[in-house]
Amino acid sequence: MKWSKGKSLLLLGVALVVIDQVIKVLVKTNMTLGESIPVLGSWFQLLFVENKGMAFGMSFGGIVGKYLLTTFRVVLFGVLCWWIAKLLRRGTGKDGESPVPTGVLVGLTLITAGAFGNIVDCLCYGLIFSESTFDTVATLGSYAPIMQGKVVDMFYFPLWTWPSWVPIWGGRIFFEPVFNFADSCVTVGAFYLILFHWKFFAKE
Repeated sequence: MKWSKGKSLLLLGVALVVIDQVIKVLVKTNMTLGESIPVLGSWFQLLFVENKGMAFGMSFGGIVGKYLLTTFRVVLFGVLCWWIAKLLRRGTGKDGESPVPTGVLVGLTLITAGAFGNIVDCLCYGLIFSESTFDTVATLGSYAPIMQGKVVDMFYFPLWTWPSWVPIWGGRIFFEPVFNFADSCVTVGAFYLILFHWKFFAKE
């Protein structure tokens, strides 16, 4: 049986979500909140933090904002899945239109998988894990209702600190946000599409 492009994209998306969730569960169940593990000296660390809102540790509007943000993520995920399926059905027509570039589909799949990875945290983590603290590691339990789970972040790259004499940024770390694998998928997918496939979206 021929292995279709759609099945390949589905496999890629599932693999990315699994990788994201394995990393998060390992961090959640083995590290206390705020615990840091050096990977490449002080340049790259696994630093366990949780955020209640958006990517890279940003927050949004308290409990109501969290419900709205999670709902938006779910809707966005559905729209992205619909869009990818629509593009997959498009072929060369009578007007000679070329099939959708594979790179476009891969980029959208990266963004979709990343969105879903963080949706899982928001929807499920509050229901299946106890709360992580600075003294205790999370176990099976419950700390929040559905859609109120916190997103697990762990990748931290404090590459350098700006000299104090630098205006605005003086004394601050070059890259302060802590992020996760799902955030990386969204960011890489978005930049890839913007840099290499902007003509396709301009035509669309």
